[in-house]
Amino acid sequence: QVQLVESGGGLVQPGGSLRLSCAASGSIFSVNDMTWYRQAPGKQRELVAGITRGGSTNYADSVKGRFTISRDNAKNTVYLQMNSLKPEDTAVYYCNADVLVVFPLRTLNVWGQGTLVTVSS
Repeated sequence: QVQLVESGGGLVQPGGSLRLSCAASGSIFSVNDMTWYRQAPGKQRELVAGITRGGSTNYADSVKGRFTISRDNAKNTVYLQMNSLKPEDTAVYYCNADVLVVFPLRTLNVWGQGTLVTVSS
C-alpha cells in the first residue's frame, strides 16, 4: 500500500521557523496534488497550502507570505517551510496526497499520521 510519513514538527518560539517534510512510499506510479492541513485543539481541520504536480500552489490567507510549499517529484516528497511562526500556528499538521498506484491502476487519497507544531515562548 501507500504511506505518507511526516517529519519536522516540534517546539519553536514565536517568530521562529520550521520545515515540515512528507514523503510518500509504496507501490506508487505518481503523486498528484499534495496538501498540508492543520488542526488546532478544539478546532476543525483546515487547509494550509497545496501544490500540484506541476508546481502550482495555493495558500490559506492566514499563512500567505509566511509559509512556502514545495515538492520534489523524484522523491515523492512535499515540504512546508514555515517562517515568522505565531502561537496561533500551533496545531497538528497533516499531509494529504492523491496517489496513483499500480496493480490495479487507481487513485488513492492518503493521509499522513500528523506532526505536532507548537509555537510558544
